[in-house]
Amino acid sequence: MFQKLKHRWKVNNLNLVLIIFTFAIGGSLCGKAGAGLLNFFEIEKNILWWVIYIITVTIIWPFSVLAVSIPFGQFAFFKNYLQKMGQRMFKQKGSTLNIAIFASGAGSNAQQIIHHFRNNKSIKVKLIVCNNPEAGVLSIAKNEAIPHILIEKEHFFNQDGYLLALQQHQIDFIVLAGFLWKVPSALIKAYPNKIINIHPALLPKYGGKGMYGQHVHKAVIDAKELQSGITIHYVDELYDHGNTILQVTCNIEQGLDDAESLAKKVHILEHKHYATTIEELLHKLQ
Repeated sequence: MFQKLKHRWKVNNLNLVLIIFTFAIGGSLCGKAGAGLLNFFEIEKNILWWVIYIITVTIIWPFSVLAVSIPFGQFAFFKNYLQKMGQRMFKQKGSTLNIAIFASGAGSNAQQIIHHFRNNKSIKVKLIVCNNPEAGVLSIAKNEAIPHILIEKEHFFNQDGYLLALQQHQIDFIVLAGFLWKVPSALIKAYPNKIINIHPALLPKYGGKGMYGQHVHKAVIDAKELQSGITIHYVDELYDHGNTILQVTCNIEQGLDDAESLAKKVHILEHKHYATTIEELLHKLQ
């Protein structure tokens, strides 16, 4: 049960305990406050009393748990939780889905994705996550006024994978765009089938550790392949291993193309197909 709650709420063990305490204490205070209000107005305790009590408790419960969540450090979680609960209760469809882009380099794909969703009312690039303080994607985040997180290796792999930070930004979907670290299992479990990557070659042949950037293009050229391309895939615990979502190819001209010219062809495919594929996947979640 508790494992399911962790995955559903995208939290670690400590925050799960704090959330449960908040529910318990907030509910208890809410019940006492409701009874106190009715006793203050000296309403006779009969069937009408119970009807008014239930209505009163329903109204004040959100305020009670929000107040209790502050000292427990869970205000962001409960704010998001209550918003989603309200949307379900009132059948509000098409709520905004928030994307976090993970990137390690210049960020050309990140920029293209940001541009694609700039005026989209239902999908928003909410956060940039980067592991390289010198990466150009951080300048993009600044210029686009998008919050960013500069992550640290020990925290990322041996703690919660920055789950709490993603939760605080209400992230629904993770997009890897030139992100060179393997994604830890904490994030894979918290975002099942909600983390995708784009690989600058055709998988599974040209994937795995070290197969990125010019390295992968050189490997393709050295193998005298007639085609290369892009692979958009779900992310699992292994490098370049998750189920394929889309592959698009480009031709390689023998004796004319090298790693640099092939990279340009692949970049064209990346910019053309990645953002639209993300949009198609997210529409299925709405």
